[in-house]
Amino acid sequence: MSEVKVNKISPRSGTEVTLGDSGDTFTIPSGATINNQGTATNFGATGSASWNTTVKTGDFTAVAGEGYFVDTTSQEIDVTLPAGTAGAVVAVKDYASKFATNNCIIIPNGSEKIGGSTNNATLDTAGLAVTFIYIDSTQGWLVTDDGLQSVANTNPYMVATGGTETESGNCKIHTFTGPGTFQVTKTAAAAGDNLVSYMVVAGGGSGGRDVGGGGGAGGFREVISPSSPYTGSPLNGYPTPGNRITVTTAAPYPITVGGGATVPAPGSQFGNNGNPSVFSTIVSTAGGRGGGGPAPLANKLGNPGGSGGGGGGWEAPGSPDIGAKGLGNTPPVSPAQGFDGGEVNPGGPGWTGAGGGGATAVGVNGTPSPLTTFVAGGAGATTSITASPVTYAFGGTGGGDQSTTGNTTVAPNNSGGGGGGAGNYCSTNAGNAGGSGIIVIRYRFK
Repeated sequence: MSEVKVNKISPRSGTEVTLGDSGDTFTIPSGATINNQGTATNFGATGSASWNTTVKTGDFTAVAGEGYFVDTTSQEIDVTLPAGTAGAVVAVKDYASKFATNNCIIIPNGSEKIGGSTNNATLDTAGLAVTFIYIDSTQGWLVTDDGLQSVANTNPYMVATGGTETESGNCKIHTFTGPGTFQVTKTAAAAGDNLVSYMVVAGGGSGGRDVGGGGGAGGFREVISPSSPYTGSPLNGYPTPGNRITVTTAAPYPITVGGGATVPAPGSQFGNNGNPSVFSTIVSTAGGRGGGGPAPLANKLGNPGGSGGGGGGWEAPGSPDIGAKGLGNTPPVSPAQGFDGGEVNPGGPGWTGAGGGGATAVGVNGTPSPLTTFVAGGAGATTSITASPVTYAFGGTGGGDQSTTGNTTVAPNNSGGGGGGAGNYCSTNAGNAGGSGIIVIRYRFK
């Protein structure tokens, strides 16, 4: 091999020096090169990079020795690192200060590491600029310039936004009490950690007027994922694969939280149905309305729903206008999202309204005595998905025939409870409104 040693190369004229012919590549002993297009490779071996001024707006694979301006305004962008060689450098800069909105994900090559971990690194700080230098197979790529390896977040667990966020142990909890969006910005390294726990409760039905039946509870559906466990209700749907939701970053998940039913309108005997709640493929059906009091049969029927409404009361023995129950778990799912409402005793005295169905029990049938009795609605479901036990989706009470109080079930917002049916001699003579629904999503985040 021939060797030429000089101290300086100067142009014969002008300011440009040409080395070799078109197509030639010159190799610098340290590993840095400049190809025939003028692209520098591995010139960052001393801790700097040659910056590529073409802004990146989509996924790409980095080249050693280059720095990149990455624009995540429209989407998350994945940057795959090149195969590591000692001293190789790659730099990344947040072009539009949007890394906190849509992250930049740094992906190691094959089984190589970032900061000693084979997990992807997430850049989620607005305006961030980070330089990665490959050290060895033990640590892989390490962060320099800002001095903090923590900016390259190699947390192997899920990251998401939406609703009101709280924590319980290793789990993040997102609670939605109204419409919103659940957005996964980073999936977990282990597939099982992307299978979320959830509770979806629909809005409850309202109670009927004038010895009315209780409103049915909104449908109650729950899955307890093994990766984010807690003490849940007996209605855990995890054993049925179709109930399981494994989330991705592909698109946001719209959240629909069903409103509770309004009180019966003037001139109407029966209550109103609630509204459904929806998360991904999981739909909880609205609670059925409670039937009305003394009126034709059509006004006395409880409606079907997540849980059924109770039948309306105040009928003499043998009357054809019996207050029939509304059916629960309509349409059917497994496990059942609710139970039937009660009915006014067929063929016997039926003075009081019947209770609405609840998430775990049927509503109680109407009774002839005592006439002031408010008949119980079906029991709800108690779960600690939000880190403390709370009961949701209980049925409304049926109204007493000679009671001077309106009803005894007042369903709070975001309970999914059914509203109580009205008594005969109360001042308003109208049933209570149903409680609005709620959606809770829980997963492991550390």
